[in-house]
Amino acid sequence: MSVPAVIHPRPNPIVAAMYTLRDMDVDVIVLHGPAGCSFMASRPLENAGVRVVTSALKEDDLIFGGSEPLIRTLKEVRAKFDPKTVAVVGTCASSIIGDDIAASIRRAGIGGTVFAVDCHGCLPANTEGAIRALKAGAAAGIIPQAECDRQTALLKAATELEKRRGMAARTYLSPAVSPTKLHVCREIAQALKDGKKVAVVMNAKKELAYRFADMFVAVEEARRKLGGSTFFMANMDRNLGLPRIRRYCDNILAELDSDGVKIDRIVGGLDEYAVVGDRMQAELDAQKPDLTVVLGICHALPGLKKEDILITDQPRELANYLNQNFLQAVGEVSSHNMVMGATGIVHLETADTLREIVREM
Repeated sequence: MSVPAVIHPRPNPIVAAMYTLRDMDVDVIVLHGPAGCSFMASRPLENAGVRVVTSALKEDDLIFGGSEPLIRTLKEVRAKFDPKTVAVVGTCASSIIGDDIAASIRRAGIGGTVFAVDCHGCLPANTEGAIRALKAGAAAGIIPQAECDRQTALLKAATELEKRRGMAARTYLSPAVSPTKLHVCREIAQALKDGKKVAVVMNAKKELAYRFADMFVAVEEARRKLGGSTFFMANMDRNLGLPRIRRYCDNILAELDSDGVKIDRIVGGLDEYAVVGDRMQAELDAQKPDLTVVLGICHALPGLKKEDILITDQPRELANYLNQNFLQAVGEVSSHNMVMGATGIVHLETADTLREIVREM
């Protein structure tokens, strides 16, 4: 019996490869394909400090081969940017016509570390694109093999989590419009005012921590004014992950510290969102909070309660939660675009709503 296909749009393996190369601090990414391939992801990536260019394949190149456009692009990259590291990422077009990207890199002879990532959009999961980028990066000496193996295991775990409890567990999910944040923020404020214990758990995926972390600041501000107690937990181990991901932790933890906000438990790194759920749940259960707020990949925690407040950045994930009667779920859409290139905490709408309520109490 065949497994029903997921027919709502899913993340692209090519884009996953590009984000992973960014996390490895590659200087320039060359997309070997049409100029418009992955356009919506390419532009924001440049805000994060990595150059993204394209070989801009034309119709004739699909017939006669794309080697010459790629070689010209690589030479232009050397002349314009003089990068230390360059990754050439394959696309559907280059894969279909069978371009030998590695051979074109050798022919270009631009020096430095230049390597190919064999990738296309028809891979079985978006994480496969990231895994191929990791393996290519390890082979090129960009990251240690041990870190490549660790990352690969985490990405496979993320794929399985989505198949079990996330967006890939449903054949189709219609994007949900977020309920107002007013109700859930009133509940947080009232719990603190009544002297109750509010737990805030952030299980963020990489740079999204820059936005979700604002909830710690807002709840701490509310506690100072209203009373009650808090328990803060996050997956921000600054010693785990690719170089850029570790810097995210350093930046956020430093800013929280300057605001007088202390994370009571750090469980795992920002790339371990798929595997820390059980550990986070155990820590949370031991605290016995009166109210729990979970941000990010909420469904990684196995013991979610219907009264928990869930905050996600994905409209379809929000639909997934609401369909399961987690009626205190709210969405922070467009968060990913807001944190691209961020170096400090970005205000969260739910956090700002809580601040406004507290000011009026």
